[in-house]
Amino acid sequence: MLSQPKEGTGRGTEPEVVDWDSDEDPQKPINWSNVRKFKNIVVVCYSTFLTPLGSTMFAPAIAQVMSAFESNNPVLASFTVSVWILGYFFGPLFLGPLSELYGRLPVYLVCNTLFTVFNIATAVAPSLPALIVFRFLSGTFGGCPITIGAGTFGDLIRPRSRGKVIAVWSLGPMLGPIMGPIAGGFLGEDAGWRWICWVLSIASGIAAIATLLFQEETYPVVLLEQKAAKLRKQTGNKSLRSTFASLDRKPSHVFARAIIRPLKLLFRSPIVTLLSIYQGLVYGYMYLLFTTFPLVFQEQYGFGTGVIGLTYLGMGVGSLIGCVGAGVAADMIYRKATAAGRWKPEERLVPLIPACFFIPVGLFWYGWAAEGRTHWIVPILGTLVAGIGINTLMMCVATYFIDAHPLYEASATAAMTAVRSLIGCLVPLFGRSMYEAMGLGWGNSLLGFLSLAMCPLPWLFYRYGEGIRKNPRFQLRL
Repeated sequence: MLSQPKEGTGRGTEPEVVDWDSDEDPQKPINWSNVRKFKNIVVVCYSTFLTPLGSTMFAPAIAQVMSAFESNNPVLASFTVSVWILGYFFGPLFLGPLSELYGRLPVYLVCNTLFTVFNIATAVAPSLPALIVFRFLSGTFGGCPITIGAGTFGDLIRPRSRGKVIAVWSLGPMLGPIMGPIAGGFLGEDAGWRWICWVLSIASGIAAIATLLFQEETYPVVLLEQKAAKLRKQTGNKSLRSTFASLDRKPSHVFARAIIRPLKLLFRSPIVTLLSIYQGLVYGYMYLLFTTFPLVFQEQYGFGTGVIGLTYLGMGVGSLIGCVGAGVAADMIYRKATAAGRWKPEERLVPLIPACFFIPVGLFWYGWAAEGRTHWIVPILGTLVAGIGINTLMMCVATYFIDAHPLYEASATAAMTAVRSLIGCLVPLFGRSMYEAMGLGWGNSLLGFLSLAMCPLPWLFYRYGEGIRKNPRFQLRL
């Protein structure tokens, strides 16, 4: 669609603007058929599941790794697992902006390919330092779907259905780390730790091929730029430009702005800053629990390397409950708020207002049950309760950032992912020392009190978030 003259005619002296033909234009990603959307969504969800899966598949077999490379350093053992998450910190800072400059598809293609390459390199690593470097690079490029997946769903899914889809997608970062130790425990016990890497390499190779065959470009800015370029070639009218051309799409300028955009959102938006820190703390708790489950259930309950992976199922079941509950609630709230004429992005935080309390309750429950050496099912039930709160937090914040930052949801998610991943990498490093000094009861209680202190944030941003977003002091020129 051209603003003037009509598409395919004349050569006006004023630049004509290329836009969608209408709000119902079938070329607009949000209007694609369900089948076309579905194949893109499935590939992104599969890729999103793989990266967190790889982050923890190593955990049950880490003793094998340290023995193979003749090291007994406990901090280095934890870092070998968590360095993958450190890659999540660096990757989003350039992957999110790149997707807003060149589109989602090229970033997915390059990153999924490199993710496969570095998984293979990890499988054949000749030394512990090489293994750590390759795991870091795997996490850096493997974090692509976690970083820009929210942007893809913002491109494809209408707000009324966004809650359920984001809930399903958010299961990847939750179920991946949970299923990883289950698979890694039995695989490491039977075939050795290198086969854990080979299996992940095969799975990531499938993701790269699926991206090439089934994914399409979904970013409206890039699609309209492509449409304008095609029309310029067809009509010879060099003044045609897309409706987003006013954003100054000169690559050097766009990239410079895009690279600093996540940092500007992180340091100048109180909403992005505080919710990113909140999510980062909780993400760190999750990985701390994941890296210390073998310590607790092997030493206190006598579980074997294979069976130890099953202890992660408590949090997995809790994540599923949180996914279903939060997804259904989010879409129901959207329909009611829209019908009442009071919809605002902050409505996405409503399910989190009660659910955030599940996190400290679950941590208290797990810590003191393990400290008291109760039956093994009791601490696992505590992790189930925590899992409900953690998955609800992940889903609600991701959906909120999509609705609150249209066109720049990838940058907002990148800022959140970077903070979340940095804390998620660092927290497990002091976990064993904390538990040795404070015990499981008081150690987990400390984490619980910190998460309890963050519980007012969802209500505060639901009540005052719109005013903060619209306040000139916090308006960012992105």
